[in-house]
Amino acid sequence: MRRVVQLLLVVALLAGVLSTGSALAGPPEDPRSEHQRIVDFWTPNRVQQAVPRDFVLDEASGRLLPAAKGGNKPGGGGDKGDKGGGKGGGKGGDSSTVAGAPWDAGGEVLATTGKVLFELGGSYYVCSASVVDDTAASVSIVLTAAHCVYDNVGGGQFATNWVFIPAYDDTKPDLTTSGSFCDQTTYGCWTADALVLHDGFASAGGFNGSAIVHDFAFAVVGAGGKANVLPEDALGSHAIAFSSVSKNTPLYAFGYPQAASFNRDLTYCAGGAGFDSRLGKATYQLGCSMTGGASGGPWYGTFDESAGSGIATSVNSYRYSGGDAMYGPKFNSTTSAVFAAALAATGNTIVGG
Repeated sequence: MRRVVQLLLVVALLAGVLSTGSALAGPPEDPRSEHQRIVDFWTPNRVQQAVPRDFVLDEASGRLLPAAKGGNKPGGGGDKGDKGGGKGGGKGGDSSTVAGAPWDAGGEVLATTGKVLFELGGSYYVCSASVVDDTAASVSIVLTAAHCVYDNVGGGQFATNWVFIPAYDDTKPDLTTSGSFCDQTTYGCWTADALVLHDGFASAGGFNGSAIVHDFAFAVVGAGGKANVLPEDALGSHAIAFSSVSKNTPLYAFGYPQAASFNRDLTYCAGGAGFDSRLGKATYQLGCSMTGGASGGPWYGTFDESAGSGIATSVNSYRYSGGDAMYGPKFNSTTSAVFAAALAATGNTIVGG
């Protein structure tokens, strides 16, 4: 019996050596021209075609493989693992246990979390991401899932036409119109100058155990949006921590699920941290109903509901078909090394290869 496992909208060590051997491209000669090309690429028609990425668990090999092209659909089913917090309803900011509800409390998280659009293998995909604090003067660092920047099957390839739309909840453009999609958003779009991930994901050959624990990545973005500034200058950024949390620690997960029932709202889940027993408790687990498109959205191990701000400790990575939980990698020294590489990156980079 085949299990359909969904990647949902998730970032980790450089043991001392940075590898850019798999970098596909250096910086373009005219970064602003490339930025505008990507912005123009995303027409409303292409945005409508973007889907989450699904993977199928092949029981014979034990690997998660890409679903058939065009077969990307939000789904569910499977192992429930070792769950911490329980299910729940609730609205933004009013419950400590929430399995999937619109975030209506505003704050920093609403501004810094957004949707991602990208192209891989001739298909268009959607994920989530968020802007994190950094020390760079001329770029911003955006946190997402590794499977939202790189396809590690069949030789591997970086995503192209990668664009970030923060504060998407404030936007919700009419995708039936013509012209530029980014022009219809509230703040505009930011494009990636570099995508940075760890070799533990890049060389895994599928969404297996190695890939799952390394399913985090960073995008380096320059000035953009309608004001031609860095996203952190326009909308802010949030902190990130490179240490794990213990069982039952309160966690908050955010993202933009693609399913129509979520109404394109910034959605969140909240509850106690659990762990995925199928993977030897190598990843976090949180009771959550978010579906495809949420991959790469931030998890906060420390979160202030009144301010809508916190410290990121994971990202939405995957769920089992039919299950009622979301899973994410544990941030650690590997994540920190990938983050450090992103600060110095001048092109797509694989760390630790």
